[in-house]
Amino acid sequence: MVRARTGFVTRCWLGVPDENPFGIDNLPYGMAALPNGTTRLVVRIGAWAFDVGDRGPHASLDALFAAGPEAWASSRQSIVEWLTDERHRGLVEPHLHPLESVRMTLPFTVADYVDFYASEAHAANVGRTFRPNGEPLTPNWKHLPIGYHGRSGTVVVSRAEVRRPAGQWRDADGAVRFGPTQRLDLEAEVGFVVGVGSSLGTPVAVSEFRQHVFGACLVNDWSARDIQAWENVPLGPFLGKSFATSVSAWVTPLAALTEAWTAPPRRTPAPLPYLDDSAQPAGLDIELEVRLNGQLISRPPFASHYWTPAQMLAHLTVNGASVRTGDLFASGTVSGALPDQYGSLLELTRNGAEPLQLADGNRRAFLHDGDEVRLSASARGPHGRIGLGAVHGRVAPALDHGR
Repeated sequence: MVRARTGFVTRCWLGVPDENPFGIDNLPYGMAALPNGTTRLVVRIGAWAFDVGDRGPHASLDALFAAGPEAWASSRQSIVEWLTDERHRGLVEPHLHPLESVRMTLPFTVADYVDFYASEAHAANVGRTFRPNGEPLTPNWKHLPIGYHGRSGTVVVSRAEVRRPAGQWRDADGAVRFGPTQRLDLEAEVGFVVGVGSSLGTPVAVSEFRQHVFGACLVNDWSARDIQAWENVPLGPFLGKSFATSVSAWVTPLAALTEAWTAPPRRTPAPLPYLDDSAQPAGLDIELEVRLNGQLISRPPFASHYWTPAQMLAHLTVNGASVRTGDLFASGTVSGALPDQYGSLLELTRNGAEPLQLADGNRRAFLHDGDEVRLSASARGPHGRIGLGAVHGRVAPALDHGR
C-alpha cells in the first residue's frame, strides 16, 4: 500500500484512495463508446474508465454475465491485480480513459424486466393515499413480493431524455381525457441483473441468488400517475409505466457489496418456506439520495425494504418461470418511515396536495418539462462507502398528438 496525495491509503497505483466510492473495492462494469469509435467493456476506477479488452468474457458485459460466477471472480481478481501491481502499469495505462472522454451506453441487453412493490413504507403510504378509509396494505402484501412485468424495450441508460408520455386519464370532474400526463413522477429503486439464467420449470431458491445474480444498479421507474390510476384496475400497470425506465450506466458486482449485507426487517407472518431467507443476511444496507434540479429532496434507505432481492427472485421463478442473462428486476420504490425518506413525489407531496418548495423559489407537486432528476446511492464497504452509479434523467416535452 502507498499513500495517495490526499493522505489516504491506496492500493491502486493510479493514486485513487481506497476510501473513494469508486476505488479498488468497487470496480463496477459498464459499456462505453471510446474516443476511437469502438464500444468496449470498461471498469470504473475513480474518474477513469478502464478498457479491459474485448476477448472471451470481456467481449461485452452480456458475455461476462453469461460466463458465470467463476468467470466473474476471475475477471475481478485480474482487474484488481492489473490496477494494484506496478508491474502492469505500462500495459494498463494506455487503456485508461478519463470519464469525460467516453460516452456511456446501455450497459447490458435487457432481456426481461420485472418491477416489484416491496417497501412496506411505500406500499402503506400509497394505500393510505388511495384507500383512506381502508387498510393501507392489501391482504396479500405480507405473504408475497408483489410485482408486475414491465417493458424491457423502453429501459434507457442514465442521461437519456425521458419524453412526457400521453395517455388516457380521468380529471377531477370525472371526464376521461387524452393527452400528456399531468402527474409525471419519479421512483427511486435498486435493480438487480441476472447473469446466469435458469431452466424453464425449475425455480431458483433463495439460497441460489448469488449463483444467478451478477450485481446491482440504480433504477428510476418513471410513472405517469394519472394514466396509471385510470388503467390500473383490474390488470395493473401498463402505459403509466411502460414509456421509460432509466438505469445506471454502471453495474456494481455483488462481490463489491460483501460488507453491505444486513438483516432485513422482521417479517410477520413468517414467510412461507420457499421465501425463507433467514440462513444468511439477505438485506442490503444501501442509502439512496434523490435530487430534483440539483436539490436534495429525499434519502430513502434500502435496508428497511421488507422483501429482499433473493425473495424477489425466488418468487419470480417459483411457478417455473425461467430467467435469462440480462433479466432486470427492480425493488419497487424505496421509501423509509420518515417523510424525508420517501422515494417518490406521490409520497413526498401527498399526491400533489402539499407541493415541495424548492430552493429556487419554485414549487413541485409533480415533474415539469425540463426538470432533472438524479438518483445516487452508496453502501458500506471495507474502507469507506461503495458508490452505485448515479441515474440522471431530464423530462422532455410531450409530442404533439394533434388532439
